[in-house]
Amino acid sequence: MRPSKRLERIPPYAFAELERKIADKRAAGVDVISLGIGDPDRPTPALIVEAMQEAVTEPETHQYPSNRGRADFRAAVRDFYARRFDVVLDPEREIIPAIGAKEAIFNLNLAFLDPGDYALAADPGYPVYTGGPWLAGAEPVLMALEPELGFVPDLGAIDEDVARRSKLMYLNYPNNPTGALVPEGFFERVVDFARSYDILVVHDNSYSEIAFDGYRPPSFLQTPGAKDVGIEVFSLSKGYNMTGWRCAVLVGNADALHTYWRLKTNIDSGLFDAVQLAAVAALSPEADAEVASMTELYRRRRDLVCEALKKIGVDVRPPHATIYVWAPIPDGYDSSTAYCEHVLEQAAVVITPGAVYGPAGEGWFRISLTTPDDRLAEAMQRLGALAK
Repeated sequence: MRPSKRLERIPPYAFAELERKIADKRAAGVDVISLGIGDPDRPTPALIVEAMQEAVTEPETHQYPSNRGRADFRAAVRDFYARRFDVVLDPEREIIPAIGAKEAIFNLNLAFLDPGDYALAADPGYPVYTGGPWLAGAEPVLMALEPELGFVPDLGAIDEDVARRSKLMYLNYPNNPTGALVPEGFFERVVDFARSYDILVVHDNSYSEIAFDGYRPPSFLQTPGAKDVGIEVFSLSKGYNMTGWRCAVLVGNADALHTYWRLKTNIDSGLFDAVQLAAVAALSPEADAEVASMTELYRRRRDLVCEALKKIGVDVRPPHATIYVWAPIPDGYDSSTAYCEHVLEQAAVVITPGAVYGPAGEGWFRISLTTPDDRLAEAMQRLGALAK
């Protein structure tokens, strides 16, 4: 059987390949420590699990859900955005649940892109920002995140013809994989740029609840005019330890969300009502202490990793948000892939080469902080021994 031409355009999903390599090593008896995939190692907080347990006993949750989402779910999102970001949302028109951020980001490509269209994608960035446009028959155009600009793209460097043919722009702050924060004034420049070229901005807000050192990440929708040109994907996966629950929400521009909803009604049957009710508990003020506890855990792990990397000569800057550490590869290696493969083969530690996130990620590697403390400490010891 022959796969479609659209599928042949994209390489295998990087993290699926990484999982295969880990499985092969472990099957061979190697004690592999994976610092590759950002999947929280702590369980989902009890109050969320208990809300789910109660919800699944209710017969009403067993029927087809609405693609528009439950009224109480949308109200919880409205209240959370008002409390957390001081953003006012209309629960009837500006909030729609998604079956995870990955589903939302991919389906936006099908909803807005035609062959010949462009989508501006952060580089380095989440692979779905580029794979989604390809599968939709359009073309991703990479926007290099410039380190000297604080890991944001130089909007003025985007070719005029490219800008006019672009219909989507993917951004993500706090940023995966770099851990960068959005610099002051950048979102304002994005709004002006998007308005000039009639581009829909898609801000992937998956890491706003994991921040350190007193920093409170903003929502893109806090920016004046942002709701006129953009939408935001808010995911509960990382901040609430809910990766397997597949729970996210799209908020923002009502016309864009209506278009997304029209597509979803032809693709899926909505987010399971019991998961929506669990999300209501997650977004309540009662869950804030759980988020704070997880944030402190990641801060401690960040410090452990960064101190260990500095001891072996890696010029790393501790991130102020996200669950990742982004660092340049040591001298003596000609690529990030070569360095990461060396670490895997000689130390049995998985770290992610920056190049899998795009050409601008070459020369860097990413470490995920979602590994138990003792295993993370051992991984750092192995890296230290490898550097001697």
